[in-house]
Amino acid sequence: MISFGEVVRSEPDLRKILGAPIERSVRKEIARLDAHCRALISRSPFVLVASSNAAGRCDVSPKGDPPGFALVLDDQTLALPERPGNRRADTFANVLENPHVGLLFVIPGKLETLRVNGRAQIVRDAGLRERMCVAGKLPQLALVVSVEQVFIHCGKCMLRAALWNAETWPDAAALPSQAECLVDHAGLSESVAQVEESILRNRRTQLY
Repeated sequence: MISFGEVVRSEPDLRKILGAPIERSVRKEIARLDAHCRALISRSPFVLVASSNAAGRCDVSPKGDPPGFALVLDDQTLALPERPGNRRADTFANVLENPHVGLLFVIPGKLETLRVNGRAQIVRDAGLRERMCVAGKLPQLALVVSVEQVFIHCGKCMLRAALWNAETWPDAAALPSQAECLVDHAGLSESVAQVEESILRNRRTQLY
């Protein structure tokens, strides 16, 4: 592990460097999903879910579906469907130990994101899962979040990243593929081509 000579170890020291937040940034937090929040969530096809286990080990899991897939059940409750994946279930395993989660809703083309923090539970109620049906397939589980904190996040990070400017995107063909990473990281005996075919087949048949 690399050792550093200047490490910030207290909030007073942090504030000496960054200064105090502006008043509107502090006051913008609300504890419910109002009309603005509902509009943003209804148009988001992608959310990042942050969680941690009892020991504090963190995880961030991406979730994506057609806009509106995140259901706002009332002013303080929203639900996310669990679609077929690799069955690691990192988020769910963490929630069983520590219910605190953070969500970041992203809308393509929009600079600002919506941040939602709260407590989650794993739900199997049939009526809820039926509302999340896509292509005739019901999710096996839903992550239901009781909202405690909501606020809009400014778009400076998107501007710095030029995230929605396709001209700045890297050449994806020059980057390592998922299959290459799996073969090397997991020490698989299968070839990259075999793993790639498995991935493509899974995407065709196991999306929902």
